[in-house]
Amino acid sequence: MTAAELSACFEEVLGASRFADYCPNGLQVEGERPIRLLVSGVTASAALLRAAVREGADALLVHHGWFWRGEDPRVVGPRRERLHLALAHGLHLFAYHLPLDVHPQLGNNAQLGARMGWRIDGRAGEHGLIAWYEPAQPLRAEAVARSLARRLGRRPLAVGALERPIRRIAWCTGAAHDLLEQAIAIGADAFVSGEIAERTTHLAREAGVVYFAAGHHATERYGVQALGEHVAARLGLEHRFVDDDNPA
Repeated sequence: MTAAELSACFEEVLGASRFADYCPNGLQVEGERPIRLLVSGVTASAALLRAAVREGADALLVHHGWFWRGEDPRVVGPRRERLHLALAHGLHLFAYHLPLDVHPQLGNNAQLGARMGWRIDGRAGEHGLIAWYEPAQPLRAEAVARSLARRLGRRPLAVGALERPIRRIAWCTGAAHDLLEQAIAIGADAFVSGEIAERTTHLAREAGVVYFAAGHHATERYGVQALGEHVAARLGLEHRFVDDDNPA
């Protein structure tokens, strides 16, 4: 399997070329070897690159790649080490950001919803980034927090109107805390994302809603796994997911 063939399959599945994103989607570093083993992970850190090399990977698929808009473009320090690891071992690096967040079946939001048992009753925001669900019976904030902790492996931080019955719960994985106002506008009683800012607490309290910060990494482990498994099965590749855990 060549990098061009794998790129074409990713594009067919995700339609990444239609997104204006904060980083280049697709092949970010061209390797040297035919692709038989695809390793996936959340972020193209040096630790993940080393783990991929130990696994014998030919290509690495991540959600958080390199070359972000506004970054210092110089290849120095940790950035140099990461690039050296990829080039020295002939690894192909593929990264998909927004296209992987919003895919209706394989995306981060769809996969988080599936693990939490939340069907997607509707979407809102640019690209449909926000998903929402209306349970048959109102949920309690403490019960949602326990379920997130059990299924994601970490206790979320919950702020706001913690006694409010949750009749509509919305979510967007990763660093989507600034979408809280949009979630409120669509009638959400609670919003789940990965990160929290100081201002998020005040907005949740003043709007009388619940905000759950469940972890950027923890909420975005699942889309890249689903995409890797799907594409590998289509193309007859081997796929392995490596979790370079991150408490943030």
